[in-house]
Formats: sequence, C-alpha cells, structure tokens
Amino acid sequence: MDALPQAFERPVTMVRTLHVNLFEMACVSHIVHGMWRAPENARHRVGELTFWLDLARRAEAAGVEAIFLADVIGVYDRFQGTAPALRTGMQIPNLDPLSIVPAMAAVTTHLHFAVTASTSYEPPFAFARRMSTLDLLTGGRIGWNVVTSYLPNAARNFGLSEEIDHDVRYDKAAEYLEVLYKLWEGSWSEWAWQNDAARNVVTEPEGVRRIEHDGEHFRVEGPHLVQPTPQRTPVLFQATGSERGLKTASLHAEAIFIGGRNAAETRANIRRTRQAAEQQGRKGEDLLFYVMAGLIVGRTEAEAQEKLERYRQFYDVEAAHVHAQAEIDLRECDPDITLGEALVQKNASFGNMGRRFGAEQRVGDALTQIAHFDEGRYFAVGTPEQIADAIEVWLDDDGIDGINLRQYHSFETLDDFAQLIAPELRKRGRLKPNPSAPETFRARLSGQDRVNARHPAHSYKFSPMETRFS
Repeated sequence: MDALPQAFERPVTMVRTLHVNLFEMACVSHIVHGMWRAPENARHRVGELTFWLDLARRAEAAGVEAIFLADVIGVYDRFQGTAPALRTGMQIPNLDPLSIVPAMAAVTTHLHFAVTASTSYEPPFAFARRMSTLDLLTGGRIGWNVVTSYLPNAARNFGLSEEIDHDVRYDKAAEYLEVLYKLWEGSWSEWAWQNDAARNVVTEPEGVRRIEHDGEHFRVEGPHLVQPTPQRTPVLFQATGSERGLKTASLHAEAIFIGGRNAAETRANIRRTRQAAEQQGRKGEDLLFYVMAGLIVGRTEAEAQEKLERYRQFYDVEAAHVHAQAEIDLRECDPDITLGEALVQKNASFGNMGRRFGAEQRVGDALTQIAHFDEGRYFAVGTPEQIADAIEVWLDDDGIDGINLRQYHSFETLDDFAQLIAPELRKRGRLKPNPSAPETFRARLSGQDRVNARHPAHSYKFSPMETRFS
C-alpha cells in the first residue's frame, strides 16, 4: 500500500472535485470475496427489493453520484468447474441489473445509475428499447457500461461452442453501437412526439423514420419503439484493457476506467487515451477517468486498522481463485517455485492467469497477491483527513476524475463514506453537493443532456431529408 500523504497546502482556486460511483453487483459476492459472512453485512438480501431501496436512499444521502452495476452473463467455471463459484457465491446467483434500476430511481431524485450490458449476444434492437425505457422513466439518469463479454460459459449460454474471438467481439461491438446510435439519435425527430388530443395525433409520422441498417452482423429495419428520451444516448462508460479496447473506448466512451501502479503510470495511461480520442476527432477533455478505489476509514488510525484486520479475517481465497479464473490451485503448490514450474507440474497451460501473473513469479508471491485485498495505488486506510489527503493526491497528481467505490461491507462502507469521508471532502471543496433540481446523468458529468457534436452518435441525428412515414 502506498504511504498516505501528509497534509499539505491546497490551492484555493481551480479545485478539482471528485465524481463518486458506488460499485455494486446484484450478487452476494462481488469483488471482496467472503465478506458476506461478516456480522451485520446485508449481502444475503440482494434478492429483496428492500435491500436496493435502502442502498439507493443511503447512496443519495451520502452524495454519491451514481450506483454502478457490474454484470456477467455466465459462470466463472475455469477454476475446478462451477461448484466453487456456487459454493462461495462468487457472482452467482446474479440478478439482472437493468431490472433493479426503476425501483431505486423511484425512491431517489438525484442518484444516477450505470448498468453493465454486453454487445456480444443480445440483439441491439431489444437492448435499445430497454435502455430508452429506463432513460425515459428515470428522467435521464442512466448510463451504460459497454462490454463485450469474455466468459466461455456466457458464449455457451447463447448457443455458441466457444468464446467469440477478441477482435471479432470488438468488430461486432462497433456495429452494435452504430445500430444503437441510429435508433437513439436518428429514428425520431425532437418534434415527432406530440400527444395532441385536439388533433388526435400522438406522433407526427413525418418525424419518425426507419433506420434500414444492413450490416455484417445485424439487420435492423426500425423505427425505434420509444420516443426521444432526456439523453437519447445514455452516458457511455468503458474500460481500456487492450489496444482494440483503447481504440473503441477513446472513440465512444465518455467515462473510462483506468488504472496504474503509481501516479506516473496512471498519468501516462490517461494521456495515451486522451491522445487516442483526439486522433479520432474528439477532444481530450471529452473524457472522464475513473479508478477502482478501496477506502477504509475510522475516527482514529487505530480504528481504521482494526476495521481492515476485521475485514481480512473473512476474505475467501477459494472465491478469489474462482474470480481470477486460475488454472491451478496455488494453495496446493510449493510456494518457492515459479508459476511456470507449477503449471508444468499440474499439466496446465498458462492461460487466463497470464493476464494477472508472470511465468517467473513465485507461487508464494502470487498467492499473497490473490489472497489479499487489492492494496495498490488506489487504496487508503486511515482517518477522514488522511483519506481526503490521499484522494486529493489522486485528483491533483494522478489526474483522475472519479472513483468506483469498492464495497467491503454493506452498508458499513457506504455509511462510513457518508458520515466520515464525504463531510471532509465537502469541507475541502472536493465533493459537490446534490444539485438543487434533478438533472440528467450527462448534465451532471459534462453540463449538457445530449452527446456533443464531436461524439460519433451525433452524426446519426435525425435529418428531415431522410425517408419518413407519411
């Protein structure tokens, strides 16, 4: 863990504020495995509507901008089959994130919602309608985390024998987004929806058109089935895990998940992504950058450290193996040999583990890495003042814009943020208060409801010269 910075003098002008998402998933064990067993943890209630209503109310009161809902559409079954995932609750059972949002939106006013959904398997026409429905019903409080799905079980769930090749997934995603932009931005004019009882006109036919998309992966006639929504296109999130991912995210995303082992690496990753966006006709400032952050706070340093040790007692190493999609059980190997040697001994290939570990890494070191909380650059334990000091460094030195707040304990993590961290950030001008009136997710992040003219979605806006209904 990086040492927490000492308090320092902060400039009184140009103070950068923090965007905060609460990182969630509709399952018992999301990313801090085993913590569901901790006393008073409410994770076992994820199948109860009251859990999500309680979560939403608490998040909004804390000043969290959005609940970010992760998702998978398959089981992590590379490590010893499906049984370990089921036994440990590692992202199974897992509920549909889009179905949870309306209930949370109904009991909040300013809270936004980002949902994860894949472009690999669901037809774009159906997904476009579901997202527009959410955007309409929530008053524009919706974002979409664009993913392409990578679990082999997900592919088999949708009738394929194996995963779609990485680059093919991104080719398909590019066309998927094109179809969505045509539906969201280009199928309906702003004036088509009339609801005019005097003239007996719900929708002006001249203001609606079919999209007539005929591509390599999709054929969609249209028109879109939902009238224009507050945002039309939801706020787009994406990660940049590969060169192809970087190209796609820098073209389409408005908020990007980034990381680094230190400030210099994070700054380099941000700079590289901004440059990629500029090469595609956008501006670097069109993008916001988020990191995953773990914050464990106490009223004293001793209290924070006690909380950390208490949490560590519940960590589930088996579930961590499942999530890492490990080819072998590191607990069964000699800790002094290399991973490459261990894989040879177990007659296993260096497959998915290669994303996280090196062949020359010692088994003991890899086990230590997998068997503990992520305590890298964006992890802080301490008093509210120390946590705020760390966040200010991340904002000012690393150049991030926001965090996905990792939950260790539901709802202790959120309550700690609300009661201890948020007040200190507000005192320093680092956390914006809730706006006086409801606003769209995009307006909260960028000041405008719709995508700007540099975003590729803008080029598909409705044109009066297109073929229309009459």
